Amino acid sequence: MFKSYDLVAFDEKTVKIYLPLPKITLKYSMDQHNSGFLSSIPPITKNLIIINLLVWVASLVLPKVGIDLVELLGLHFPGATDFGLWQLVTYMFMHDTHSISHVFFNMFAVYMFGRVLENVWGPKRFLTFYLVTGIGAGLVQELVWFFDLRDVIFSSQDMINLNGTRLLAKGEFLNLFVTIGASGAVFGILLAFGMLFPNVPLYLMFIPIPIKAKWFVVGYGLIELFLGVSNFGGDTVAHFAHLGGMLFGFFMIRYWKKKDAKNGRYFY
Repeated sequence: MFKSYDLVAFDEKTVKIYLPLPKITLKYSMDQHNSGFLSSIPPITKNLIIINLLVWVASLVLPKVGIDLVELLGLHFPGATDFGLWQLVTYMFMHDTHSISHVFFNMFAVYMFGRVLENVWGPKRFLTFYLVTGIGAGLVQELVWFFDLRDVIFSSQDMINLNGTRLLAKGEFLNLFVTIGASGAVFGILLAFGMLFPNVPLYLMFIPIPIKAKWFVVGYGLIELFLGVSNFGGDTVAHFAHLGGMLFGFFMIRYWKKKDAKNGRYFY
């Protein structure tokens, strides 16, 4: 007895499939009339990369005229004088300007894995996933700051002694804690790829053998957890924010899977 399901992919187009099937093969949708490099990248993935690169260039140029985008758009703790609610969104489009590696590797991951997810989910669902995982990562980072700074937050003193060198008002001291980058959303994308395509082999630099996507995601998550808990001196990476992106991504995928199953659609 065969059961009918709707398979939704490629810009919300729907095709009918019948299960059980011995195997479902998913291929990229490509523009058959224009096979150039940019035309092969789906629109949301392409625009996310372009926006991040433009903001990175702006972050290099605007300080020369007195505009600090990190101060305006980077994610601050709510008690800081520079905090703004919009920063939960804008921080994920900011990257470190001391080198190009931060924005390059994040956008390379968006290009490699994000385009696959967008081709499967369609642009609306992919953009929703990207933003929710990025915002979720920011919320987790705020919780980590709250835990780390709880003594300062609940202190009755309005002035903070900064390593015996100077005194700062509590709000100005909290301004020192800023996070930027798309890594939270990128880790959400990595998790989604591992859940949707668990057995796809990934070839990593310096590792001569392929690793299945599911084990890559699990391993990467455990490394981030170890580094976050260890809190090594000089480590300024927001490891728990990365895990937050994975956590929010996991729950989103579980929700969509359950929702699509109720609507008679096949979630891939």
